[in-house]
Amino acid sequence: MLVLVAPGQGAQTPGFLTPWLELPGAADRIAAWSDAIGLDLAHYGTKADAEAIRDTAVAQPLLVAAGLLSASALGDAAPGIVAGHSVGEITAAAFAGVLDDIAALRFVRTRGLGMAEAAAVTETGMAALLGGEPEAILPHLERLGLTPANVNGAGQIVAAGTAEQLAALADDKPEGVRRVVPLQVAGAFHTHHMSPAVAELGKAAQDLVISEPVVPYVSNADGQVVGTGADIVARLVNQVSNPVRWDLCMETFKELGATSLIEVCPGGTLVGLAKRALPGVRTLALKTPDDIEAARTLIAETQSPAADAAGA
Repeated sequence: MLVLVAPGQGAQTPGFLTPWLELPGAADRIAAWSDAIGLDLAHYGTKADAEAIRDTAVAQPLLVAAGLLSASALGDAAPGIVAGHSVGEITAAAFAGVLDDIAALRFVRTRGLGMAEAAAVTETGMAALLGGEPEAILPHLERLGLTPANVNGAGQIVAAGTAEQLAALADDKPEGVRRVVPLQVAGAFHTHHMSPAVAELGKAAQDLVISEPVVPYVSNADGQVVGTGADIVARLVNQVSNPVRWDLCMETFKELGATSLIEVCPGGTLVGLAKRALPGVRTLALKTPDDIEAARTLIAETQSPAADAAGA
């Protein structure tokens, strides 16, 4: 079974969209999407520097657009499961047919603007803790006033909070943690600091045309498959101020019989987690169009009768 996943904020790098715009029709699609949301996606994906695309209001629509564009290059992928990390959940909602591409991009534009505004109230951020055990890390974060905003599995928890709290964490690492790595994000996402953005998203959700999922959709909230489009959108609204449980998502992938996992552009982060947490699952990250042929081969092999028999 193929799992198709979309990364979250922080995966973007300057110029990462450039080679994708060389694909037939890609530049026209990006131009149409840019017009629809009032943001020059081509500029930010090809010419803008790291600081410019760190802006939450820019990074989030850019990531969703890149995910949709790269997934379309795979042709009839027919994944068995879809999921996304944080903002990648909106990309996954489009994969599942719950939202069309334009609706997904308009929704993420509202999300990015709302979260950027919430982040401007207090200087906040996020940092990944590499190594250590949850039993030691979680109470330590609580003592410092930090939130375990992303529980990613594979030995990685992301803490979020104020700049002062994160500085204290850097000076006072939990037992067993090798490194504390600041993330290229502009706020304490998936914490109470983002509560104002929830109300904005709730209003935007009322105008969405929502369809039922045509592919099983695994939610960040609890790693469960969500059966209705309305429930998926409700979770998209609330997830901005609630922790991401990617560890539980990967457990569900395993339970449902995942044999391969492809991460759409800008891929790499979720594949890295899967390699450690899902041994035996074949993985591939879509970084540039050079990866498309290998991805199509993996899809064909995953969907072959021999693969189906092996997974039975």
